[in-house]
Amino acid sequence: MKLSGFFRKFILAVFLYCVSAQCCRAQGNTGFFTPSPVPDNSRLVPLVGAQAFLYAGSMIGLNVLWYKNYAHSPFHFFNDNNEWQQMDKLGHILTAYTISRITAALYLWSGVRQPQCNNYAAGLGMAYQTNIEVFDGFSAQWGFSPGDMAANTIGAGLFLSEQALANGQPVMMKISFHPTQYRQYRPNELGENIWQEFIKDYNGQTYWLAFAISSFLPKGNKVPGWLCMDFGYGAEGMTGAVTNPVMYDSTGQEICFDRYRKFLCSLDVNLAKIPFSSSPFHTFLGAISFIKVPFPALEFSRGKFKFHILYF
Repeated sequence: MKLSGFFRKFILAVFLYCVSAQCCRAQGNTGFFTPSPVPDNSRLVPLVGAQAFLYAGSMIGLNVLWYKNYAHSPFHFFNDNNEWQQMDKLGHILTAYTISRITAALYLWSGVRQPQCNNYAAGLGMAYQTNIEVFDGFSAQWGFSPGDMAANTIGAGLFLSEQALANGQPVMMKISFHPTQYRQYRPNELGENIWQEFIKDYNGQTYWLAFAISSFLPKGNKVPGWLCMDFGYGAEGMTGAVTNPVMYDSTGQEICFDRYRKFLCSLDVNLAKIPFSSSPFHTFLGAISFIKVPFPALEFSRGKFKFHILYF
């Protein structure tokens, strides 16, 4: 099932680099929070060592704990570009973007200057994603997906482009999630509980581009740096990857869902930009800043507009 395969990559990758970020930033409580103006081996060496350890450990653990449970095959490709209304591809873009952003902040903290730290971060994130994709290529359950690799490249490229052109991140990628009705009809595919639903059900996910409003206004504007305008994409009505399987209710009546795309706009908050005196709390907010804050939203789908009082 390629769906769970994608989220396996997403959770492992974000966890790997968020743990590194938390470990390194925690040193800020002892006077090392400010990025070093020059390369500092007392920071850089532990950072590289921690990431190498986590990188290798996660790869070994993934191979032992996950792939051994599925049949192996000769290396092969798998075209999944027409699945799930391309929601999985947006997920890969988000993963590569998030890894690059967090890793670059770590290297900058250790004294590596731009653009070197940006290039290292994007390259390391791509290497991590590629390794997992190669594992999939030797698994009979999945396969190496060129579409996934293209999405990974776009995510890392988005980060590099913003850093080069805007010297920062005036636009961020985010994700939100809400439970849906579809899980009850195919729990094996979409999740048997709320936690599995978050991992498996694309119907409840929305991917966003969050634009920092103040970054697009003249200098000296009074708009707070944390306020964003988001534009999102989602899809619903999907109980199968490409088409919906035939299903019947308890009375024998066929259950049909229309598969459709939806486009949204909403306000948002960049949690990493909110000023707090507590470094640990600020670090925590920065680590989860890829999650959209619930706000009212306007949706356009199936040819009409719909207003949500609060959209997750």
